[in-house]
Amino acid sequence: MSHPSTSESATADHADRLDPKARMALILLLAAVFVVFLNETTMSVAIPTIIADLGISAAEGQWLTTGYALTMAVVIPITGWLLQRLNTRPIFVAAMSFFTAGTLIAATAPVFEVLVVGRIVQATGTAIMMPLMMTTIMTIVPMHIRGRIMGRISMVMSLAPAIGPTVAGFLLQAFDGYCRGLFWVMLPLAITMLVVGIVLVPNVTETRAVPLDAPSVVLSALGFSTLVYGLSSIGLAAESAAVVAPWLPIAIGLAFLVAFVLRQFALQRRDAAFLDLRTFRARTFSLAIVMFSLAMLMMFGFVITMPIYLQYSLLQPTEVIGLIMLPGGLLMGLLGPFVGRLYDRFGPRPLVIPGALAVSTSVWAFALVLDVTSSVWLVAAIQTTLFLGFAFLFPPLFTASLGSLPMHLYSHGSALIATIQQVAGAAGAAVFVALFTVALAASGTTDVTVAAPGDIADGARAAFLAGAFVSLGIVAAALFVRRPVAPEFSDASLSAEAEATAH
Repeated sequence: MSHPSTSESATADHADRLDPKARMALILLLAAVFVVFLNETTMSVAIPTIIADLGISAAEGQWLTTGYALTMAVVIPITGWLLQRLNTRPIFVAAMSFFTAGTLIAATAPVFEVLVVGRIVQATGTAIMMPLMMTTIMTIVPMHIRGRIMGRISMVMSLAPAIGPTVAGFLLQAFDGYCRGLFWVMLPLAITMLVVGIVLVPNVTETRAVPLDAPSVVLSALGFSTLVYGLSSIGLAAESAAVVAPWLPIAIGLAFLVAFVLRQFALQRRDAAFLDLRTFRARTFSLAIVMFSLAMLMMFGFVITMPIYLQYSLLQPTEVIGLIMLPGGLLMGLLGPFVGRLYDRFGPRPLVIPGALAVSTSVWAFALVLDVTSSVWLVAAIQTTLFLGFAFLFPPLFTASLGSLPMHLYSHGSALIATIQQVAGAAGAAVFVALFTVALAASGTTDVTVAAPGDIADGARAAFLAGAFVSLGIVAAALFVRRPVAPEFSDASLSAEAEATAH
């Protein structure tokens, strides 16, 4: 029997490792993403306290989440162009500068409107950071170890959602309900990452001269902003507090997006698209987008509805709410490397099918079981199962979707995934809040601070019932996911198409 030589083993081991420069870039990008994710997940527990502290409604309070999503939906499409024009370090510094400035504004905000402005500035930085990390991963990590690397990344990224609500709960208790204290705690972390980025982040991506198409920027910003605004107004309309009927900005937003898509089709003919939609030629990418959208719809709906139910129906303090949400996030993080190794060995389908079933089962359980007498242990168990399902969904879908694209389209694919996630998240938060508010209004009030606990539970159950039906779409789509062994179309085919069009 022959055995591999020592040199062959060393070569194989080296092939499975990243070079020091690439490793440094990933570590710093992960640290920055951890900070922005921690900031985002602290809001899920803080919103009920902010509602009571500032005397606003649940529909108004959702703007701390959906305003964040609206900004990201506007900014993220620009990152597809930005990541091609600029290198890693300047983009990193710009992202953390926006995030740090937004954190300072939120920490010093005297009124709710200024707090929302701070969240919007924060979101601008987050919108740049997420596609930067995903594009960098796809550029510097070889295909045969992407599952493993993505699993490790998932573990780190999941720690923020795991500990964020718990940390927020205890901090709110320590600050005696002073919600701006969360931002004062976040500020030194943001400043530290900004300084470290200026000094240490290496440039690991390649740049190319791509013109910025001004009409595409305008159409994208108007389309996504008005669409997300309309979606977010659904909750206000349920309270009869919307400035305009939600269908009007939704229709206007869709019209702008149709014009945006037609513009991209024209630009693609000469390989100059602002956001290249040829990514959808990859079947795996398109299918993953559908699953991402449905999963994010439920996740955003969950994180805004569940804390309200726990605080005002089950009458739990903020620190207990954080602890209830802790096990699911921790499990999601710990499973990251395991799921990544399973992806490298078996592909996505054996992972996403049980993941989709766990998500759907959990949301159905919330819809059918929740009431004013529910045990917090039962809620924690169902929530943990929900996040177990997400643990088996997100890393395989990220890896398979971008892996089905040629390298030329990595930045566009990352931007599209992040944009559609945010629009879906805004839709989820808006629809869940609207259904919650409509059900609550039947009791004679939409004010969660004075509504009866049983009425709060009825509202939450109505929201989760809609999510339960949506979850069936994730289960159906999971049956058709496959692992791409190579890009599903090539850079050469895109170049040939552009050249043929030019002639």
